[in-house]
Amino acid sequence: MSTIRYTEASVRVPTTTGARTILHPLTLELTESSVALIGANGSGKSTIARLVNGLVEPTSGTVEVDGLDVVRQGAAVRRKVGFVFTDPAAQLVMPTAGEDIALSLRRTHPDKHERLAAAERVLADHGLEGFGERSVHGLSGGERQLLALAGVLATGPDVVVADEPTTLLDLANSRRVGDLLMSLPQQLVLVTHDLELAARCERALVVADGRIVHDGSAAEAVERYRSIA
Repeated sequence: MSTIRYTEASVRVPTTTGARTILHPLTLELTESSVALIGANGSGKSTIARLVNGLVEPTSGTVEVDGLDVVRQGAAVRRKVGFVFTDPAAQLVMPTAGEDIALSLRRTHPDKHERLAAAERVLADHGLEGFGERSVHGLSGGERQLLALAGVLATGPDVVVADEPTTLLDLANSRRVGDLLMSLPQQLVLVTHDLELAARCERALVVADGRIVHDGSAAEAVERYRSIA
C-alpha cells in the first residue's frame, strides 16, 4: 500500500470578512488498504480527500503520497492517485462509453485500434461488457458511476480516492458500486455518508468542524459518529 502523509496541513479560504479555516492543521499518516472519511456535510472530509491528489492544495503544511509532494510534484502524484467524483458527469467527457475509457488509455495504448480494443476489455472487467458503443447519456446512474470508476482504474493508479461515489445512486446500484470499491487491489480513500459501506473499511476517520475527532477501526468510528451526529 502507498503511504499518504499529511504534515501540519491546513486549508483556509478567503471570504469577505477574512480567511475562513476549512481544515485545521492536520498531521496524519494513512497506510491501510481502505480508509473511510465520515462526518456531516461541510465538516472537511472532502477537503482531506481532495488534498491527496492536489484538487485542493494546502494553505500551509504539506501532503505527500509515497514521498511525492502534491503541490511540487503534482503531475507525478496524479499518475498515482485516481479520483472518483460524486457525480460521474464531472468525469465522463466523451460521447460513448468505449471512447471515454479509451481517453484514459492514451498514454499506455498509442495505437487507436489497440486502444479501443483495450477499452472494451476494461468495460467487460467492470460489468459493462458490450457497452462500448452506448451513449454515456443513455446509461443509468449506476452504469455511469461504474463507467467513471472504470475510466479511473484504466489509468493504473496506486490509490483511488472516491468522494461520496454512491450518494446519487439507488440502493441496488449503491451496493454494486460499493462492492466494486471494496474489492479493489488499490488503496482506497473513501468519503461517504453510507455508514454500512464505511464500516467495511479497515480504518475510519470521523471529521467535524475541520478536525479529526476520532481515528480508529471502522466499526468504532461509525459508532462514534452515530453518537455525535
